[in-house]
Amino acid sequence: MTRVMIFSAEPYDVEFLSAANEAASYELNFQPARLDVSTARLADGYPSVCVFVHDDVGRDVLEVLAEQGTRHVALRSAGFNNVDLEGARELGITVSRVPAYSPHAVAEHTLALILSLSRRVHRAYARVRDGNFSLAGLLGFNIHEKTVGIIGTGAIGTVVAELLSGFGCRTIGHDPLPNERCLELGVEYVSLEELLSASDVITIHCPLTPDTFHLIDRDALARVKRGVVLINTSRGRVLDTKAVIEALKRQEIGYLGLDVYEEEEGVFFRDLSEKVIQDDVLSRLLTFPNVLITGHQAFFTKEAMTEIANTTMANITSVAETGTSPNEVSSGGAGA
Repeated sequence: MTRVMIFSAEPYDVEFLSAANEAASYELNFQPARLDVSTARLADGYPSVCVFVHDDVGRDVLEVLAEQGTRHVALRSAGFNNVDLEGARELGITVSRVPAYSPHAVAEHTLALILSLSRRVHRAYARVRDGNFSLAGLLGFNIHEKTVGIIGTGAIGTVVAELLSGFGCRTIGHDPLPNERCLELGVEYVSLEELLSASDVITIHCPLTPDTFHLIDRDALARVKRGVVLINTSRGRVLDTKAVIEALKRQEIGYLGLDVYEEEEGVFFRDLSEKVIQDDVLSRLLTFPNVLITGHQAFFTKEAMTEIANTTMANITSVAETGTSPNEVSSGGAGA
């Protein structure tokens, strides 16, 4: 029987992965601890290890896993920038991922952030709960006929373009590989510089690679239209957060919506409501009235979780039976 150690397991992981495992009946060990070099020994004797985006799958961790008999790391995520792929290849460990689960989940959350900020819903919600029904300070704006720049027009960016077309927005895109569906929707492909200067709303849907690390930095923010709405539901390190804070202070960024954050490891997916947040940069972001942050929940729908669990278990079965997976990640790939 295949044994699987599942790190960073939350109650919803238990629910969805257990349901996906009904046919295979593998032995699943759900471990709430995150995988790192200090917890890797928990996987002793497990041929498959299942991890999430904040687990540490670096070379030192992989060496411990390989020594203990692990031959497969199954990511229950699309991104894999937390994995030393070259190290995995050298140690004979197969790495698989969930390349696509529900682009609609992330795209719809993106729209939720845009609409909440444009109509200040997050501020209005807090006011009304305190019995304050004044409209002062809640003046919003239509997104109809606004220019929305989409950075990254893969599966998620394309769904964003589809949704925005229903709002009557003008959409422009930036991607090394133009998407045929986006072209059909009327997306105009432009340089990054042109997108930054022309957009009323900028939404980011590109993977994290060496080329996209701090893609939106101080120089990029100097080019944006004053008062721009900036949304990031991709990877936190695509934004230079300190530069973003400076742009917020100068009112160059009018509204900021984040579902990801540069240093979210150790903060996101945890309840810190009774603790003092030690991250001073994140704490500063939370003081701005025009900033809306969610805790990496854009993917978190029933439909997406079902697909993630089913694909993860299918990957485990494929590697156990054939040694490979159709969703195997090579050392030449890039984390999404």
